[in-house]
Amino acid sequence: MLGSGLCPRDRENQGARFVTDVTITVNGSVRSASVPPETTLLKLLRDVFQLTGTKLGCDVGDCGACTVLVDGMAVNACLMLAAQADGRQVLTIEGLAMKDRLHPLQKVFEESGALQCGFCGPGMLLSAKALLDDNPDPSSHDIRDALAGNLCRCTGYSKIVEAVQDAARAMRDPRTEDTRQLEMHGHD
Repeated sequence: MLGSGLCPRDRENQGARFVTDVTITVNGSVRSASVPPETTLLKLLRDVFQLTGTKLGCDVGDCGACTVLVDGMAVNACLMLAAQADGRQVLTIEGLAMKDRLHPLQKVFEESGALQCGFCGPGMLLSAKALLDDNPDPSSHDIRDALAGNLCRCTGYSKIVEAVQDAARAMRDPRTEDTRQLEMHGHD
């Protein structure tokens, strides 16, 4: 086959599939997979690890539905290659809850009705977590700035911003959740 542009060794390997070995810590558990090098972190999480809480929205980094935390930073999983996450800590929405209790962000979002359809919820919650981990007392401007990469089609953003502020207050409060529950509902 003259003029094919492939050397003999390349012609032999033409049908071979290249893979990249990736090991990441997802939600506290070490996970490994062999994936094609073009595999995004989003595809690894959803299709290989079956963690479908991370949503596929626009697939070009515009909507924030695929936001996860990588080493504590909010990233669009649709834009990050799985290989770039090798050896790193990844937190998805499935890992946000604390054992048998919702994370304060989840609890406040649920109680306040901050979200309607919920599609943007995982990305919103993880972006908010990254903010509160870095800044436990954010202004509404700080919150809006941190959530700027997350689009919501259902609500205005006011309830979401208020929910993040309420969660920040709850997380700064040194009293236990049980004490807050007694104060909110009274005790007999």
